[in-house]
Amino acid sequence: MYARVVAKFYAAVATKRCSIACLGASRRAIHQSPSNRNDRDSERNTTHFGFQTVYEDEKEVKVAEVFHNVANKYDLMNDAMSFGIHRLWKDTFVRQLNLQSGLNIVDVGGGTGDISFRILKYMNIRNSQRVKNSMDKNTQENIPNCAISVIDINQSMLDVGKTRGKELGYQGDIKWIKGDAENLPVKDSSADLVTAAFAIRNVTNIRKAISEAYRILTPGGRFSVLEFSHVTNPYLKSLYDTYSFEMIPVMGEIIAEDWKSYQYLVESIRQFPTQSEFADMFKQAGFRFVRFQNLTFGTVAIHSGFKI
Repeated sequence: MYARVVAKFYAAVATKRCSIACLGASRRAIHQSPSNRNDRDSERNTTHFGFQTVYEDEKEVKVAEVFHNVANKYDLMNDAMSFGIHRLWKDTFVRQLNLQSGLNIVDVGGGTGDISFRILKYMNIRNSQRVKNSMDKNTQENIPNCAISVIDINQSMLDVGKTRGKELGYQGDIKWIKGDAENLPVKDSSADLVTAAFAIRNVTNIRKAISEAYRILTPGGRFSVLEFSHVTNPYLKSLYDTYSFEMIPVMGEIIAEDWKSYQYLVESIRQFPTQSEFADMFKQAGFRFVRFQNLTFGTVAIHSGFKI
């Protein structure tokens, strides 16, 4: 078993070296302008897919393919890539949501349920403590839990989440809905809290997704995002870039047998707006009291804003 893993590692590295040798030519092909591709496509809007320039409708298809491919190994790869630190990031994120009983929560792009399960666990522990400290034996029955809707455009990710929910005993606590972050299947002013963890950078139009979160929030509601960001220390940034581009795709090949998807995920992080730029997008969408907090030297950041 060990010999097979080692052989696979060196084969992946050899492939990496080959891809680097071809990088110049491939980047020239990737970044060609739409007008050079086809005159009839010249009016179609473009965006980025990692370091590639693609048409907006192409990105949706490509991102869907990425997450279909990685769905079954998504959480395992999160552990491997971050050395388990993603768990601390997510726990910090949930603790800062100021959760209250009875909230209507929409978790955008939360397919595997990781954030929603953490929210339910947090609320169950807190409610149990309230019951323990209460003199009223009927207190537990009077504490409403949060209503959570997980909305994800990728059915494969939702399927993984549903399976995990059943295993954890949460199958009746979460609604699993296939939907687009840029056109959420949710009524106006109906959600108390909207969350998105490691999801926003994968949407085609980030501004539209932020505006959708604003639309569905009730006045006083909060939009909170946990997302990879930009390391603030220049020395650490150099090390982080080397690790990201040289090691993470290799891990993807070994663990998930998918180099390209994890190459995209690394590139998508580099293409994401800076902390200040992303905060400005919140403000432009109408959010007030916008703030962000860097975690692990800016490797990730928690962004939040309120609809007033």
